[in-house]
Amino acid sequence: MNQVNSTKKAEPKFRHTIQNDFKNINFRKDFSNEYKNLSHFYLDSEKQSQLESMNFIERWVHKFAWLTKSMFLHLTPLRRILVLLGVFLLFISSSITINNASVSSNWGFFGGLLVVFVLFLELKDKLLAKNELEAGRKVQRALMPKENPEIAGWNIWLFTRPANEVGGDLVDYLRLDENKTILTIADVAGKGLQAALMTSKLQATIRALATEINGLSDFGKKINKIFHRDSLPNLFASMLLIQIDSDSGKIDFINAGHFPPLIVNDKEIKELSKGDIALGLVSNAEYSEQTMVLEQYEILIAYSDGVFEAKNEYGQFFGIDRFQKLIKNSSNNSPKQIGEYIVSQLEQFIGDYPAADDISLIIMKKSV
Repeated sequence: MNQVNSTKKAEPKFRHTIQNDFKNINFRKDFSNEYKNLSHFYLDSEKQSQLESMNFIERWVHKFAWLTKSMFLHLTPLRRILVLLGVFLLFISSSITINNASVSSNWGFFGGLLVVFVLFLELKDKLLAKNELEAGRKVQRALMPKENPEIAGWNIWLFTRPANEVGGDLVDYLRLDENKTILTIADVAGKGLQAALMTSKLQATIRALATEINGLSDFGKKINKIFHRDSLPNLFASMLLIQIDSDSGKIDFINAGHFPPLIVNDKEIKELSKGDIALGLVSNAEYSEQTMVLEQYEILIAYSDGVFEAKNEYGQFFGIDRFQKLIKNSSNNSPKQIGEYIVSQLEQFIGDYPAADDISLIIMKKSV
């Protein structure tokens, strides 16, 4: 037996798989979550709002009809015909009489086979797409920092987690020289593969131009020009670019449409002023450089909208007030402890509900 065959992972037995399925599922809860996900994916916001104004019977009938129509129209032409034929055969039966003997023919069996065949085709497409997305996720993760930056006088924690297999948030750092380091947090509009590709493009642009920095304002202008030139129409990205000078403890930054960072001092939280226009909206955007100096033990927190826009199964948002309360409760801790506390509370709040957006954080604390 060759090495490839000897190391090949054995396929799980069908019986054991089914047994484990029954052990691991909470049928009522899991079915409810799957049904909600189905409605969220196939029904737009207009139909969702229409359903809210209906009584239970009307809502059930309309939702079933809309889901069925939407799923059916998402099939390829051949698969639509096969499903129609299969459903038709499921509901007919015929019998013929030969020499006073009646012979029944149950076409439902063949109809069921056609529907199952379409399910197999759809599953194949899903697995192919999942494998491609997983490959994209590995590439994207490989491009992200493997560790937090070590900068004299600073304690820094970086975090990003995509809502799906790949994400549209960027958290990165790049050391320019012994004293200067660039930190980036950015959020490309949208989700999925499109946002992930543009995020990688943005990261590559920042890294390529970083060696030519002649002031952050000029840096931001160049990044925007390239992003506008190479992105899709109406696609934009918010970005906060921070430059740390470890010699002076000074922070320079530009804000391209991102949420203003928060400054935390003795449990008091201050939001910095809003920034300039987001990347990609116009080709000739200007970005103003801002400068500040953090005092010892002061904290700067930059974040993406996925933090406070996280939603639970009841439709409630995590909210900015809850986010800031967590910061106040943990401000005496290290950036890593603060960040992990926030993420754990987010996970507890979201529960089993699917994440609505990527979650990203940069937490910096002046240590000396």
